[in-house]
Amino acid sequence: MAENIPRSAGHAVETRAGTASRRWLRRRTRRHDRYTLAPLLLIASNLALFLLFFAWPAAIGLGYSFTSYTGVGSAPFVGLDNYQRLLNDEAFYAALVRTLIFTAAVVPLTFVAALSTAVLLTSPYSRGKTVARVIFFVPWLISPIIAGVIWRWIFGENFGLVNYIITVFGGEAVPWQSNANLSLAIVVIAAAWGGTALNMLMFVAAIKNVPTAYYEAASLDGAGSWAKFRRITLPSIAPTSFIVILLSTLGSMKEYALIQAVNAGGPGTENNLLIQYIFTTGFRRAQIGYASAASFVLMLILMIIAVAQLVINRRKES
Repeated sequence: MAENIPRSAGHAVETRAGTASRRWLRRRTRRHDRYTLAPLLLIASNLALFLLFFAWPAAIGLGYSFTSYTGVGSAPFVGLDNYQRLLNDEAFYAALVRTLIFTAAVVPLTFVAALSTAVLLTSPYSRGKTVARVIFFVPWLISPIIAGVIWRWIFGENFGLVNYIITVFGGEAVPWQSNANLSLAIVVIAAAWGGTALNMLMFVAAIKNVPTAYYEAASLDGAGSWAKFRRITLPSIAPTSFIVILLSTLGSMKEYALIQAVNAGGPGTENNLLIQYIFTTGFRRAQIGYASAASFVLMLILMIIAVAQLVINRRKES
């Protein structure tokens, strides 16, 4: 019966089938192009901003780090002289040590405060959690400059609220600003206060994603609250903990606005962190090339810290 079908009819059937196949391929190609181009268009603006405001300035800064550029005129090439000067600069080492102390104090304090707050906000026994979450999140909404001014008003030596209360009760004013260690302690507390909010939200989301079946099984085995937290909660939120520690470390190493508002790196230059040192060297002393070299040393330190934390985290996971 198939032999009786005219050749023209068979050819028409083949033609229609081929046309339908080509149409299907074109639709699939257009759909594939749409799914491919859409993400590229969405990230194009971010990529352009990254190249314009990070990659290009970084390349210029790297070039300046090998010159004695002062911000005006030419930029004479000096090779590695700026980096050699850094190796013998006591002020640079002092700022580096102070930065490491500041970071070592801020990161654990921020981590504990954020995790403790998140546990309280996710506890079934807590009340008013929505209002409390908004209140705890307010510090993140405040500009670091404004936050620094607030903390300076609170701990000012001659006009601060804390010293006023102390003197009202017959005590002596505490040298919050003229004592280097006390001044650094105030900045540490202020930085932890400002960094707790966002990390708290990250921990809240992570804790809520822990399956409740784990806690129910632990309750059947007679585990208490501390055992559940140590055996279930902490291991389950380990990836979030890693991100919090990493971001807090990098942010603390680059802190500038808050410290500038609280004590401007004082008293004197005792609490100058690396960012303050770079700013002072580059913009106040007009040593752009030397400050650029210090900036790239800081970037190298941050990269080493980030890579080290990634390696440690992968070893723990394996």
